[in-house]
Amino acid sequence: MTLANRSILVTGGAGFIGSHLVDRLISEDPAKLVVVDNFFLGNEGNLAPALARCDDLEIIRLDASDLAAMQDVVTTHEIDTVFDLAVVPLPTSLTFPHWTMQTNIGITTTFCEITRRGLVERYVHFSSSEAYGSGRYVPMDEEHPHDALTPYAASKSAEDHIIRSYVSTFGIDATIIRPFNNYGPRQNPGSYAGIIPIIVRCVRTGQPITIFGDGEQTRDFTFVRDTAELTIDIFNNPECRGLELNVATGVGTSINDLVAQVLAIMGRPDHPVVHVEERPGDVRRHLADVSRLVSYVGHHPPVLSDEALRETVEWYEEILA
Repeated sequence: MTLANRSILVTGGAGFIGSHLVDRLISEDPAKLVVVDNFFLGNEGNLAPALARCDDLEIIRLDASDLAAMQDVVTTHEIDTVFDLAVVPLPTSLTFPHWTMQTNIGITTTFCEITRRGLVERYVHFSSSEAYGSGRYVPMDEEHPHDALTPYAASKSAEDHIIRSYVSTFGIDATIIRPFNNYGPRQNPGSYAGIIPIIVRCVRTGQPITIFGDGEQTRDFTFVRDTAELTIDIFNNPECRGLELNVATGVGTSINDLVAQVLAIMGRPDHPVVHVEERPGDVRRHLADVSRLVSYVGHHPPVLSDEALRETVEWYEEILA
């Protein structure tokens, strides 16, 4: 199965990873490409490159957890393939836990049900490494227990269990992609920003960089375009149907090392850094086992590189200017 001539829906397609996936999907020459986003985190500017290449790209502002609305979108546009990236993020769950869990779980149950009803053929869902919690062992394979530490993580774990239940009970065609920590252009630089845009903002404003805890917590950082590319590879392999797959580099980087690497790229290695109390629910160790990914698609993303980090930093410097 390939994506050429298919009718594709991307939920959360105006977001960070979603918009890069939309860019990549255009190259597959689909018959139709539709984006649904409520623009809580998504940004219309993220879709400007896609619109420049695909003038019939349709963008619909809707809540992806609304079953009736999504069923209408799917039937009206004769959608056969869904890439589901819509999500309320982790920081929001610390302030609005009920809404986060209700919305995230609602999105997944909506598309499981639409798939069960035979209205779409193929459902590809984006989970999160946060569902694992802090690593009981590393590297963390797909069988690692789910030790959710935040309401967000609990919602992502619940979504995975819901999809498994629909696969086993109703035989829906679904794949779970579990990305680890993505970085790159278009990551939200605002209230729910990732660590790289926070570093850039602090350097630009002369404020010290705040690291929660001792900074030795590790993350498996993956460049966002590599995640988009691996998503296509996973879709194109029919043996990946019904599977859960980590998408990551298989290499862990401490927050201290990441901050130092970004500051070196910015030419500010001596910029002040302060350590404060750990955040609630902050995982200690995240490092993916990517052997299953490699066994099915033949490769994993390259490790954190100065080149990709430099592109990311330059993008943030431009938009924060």
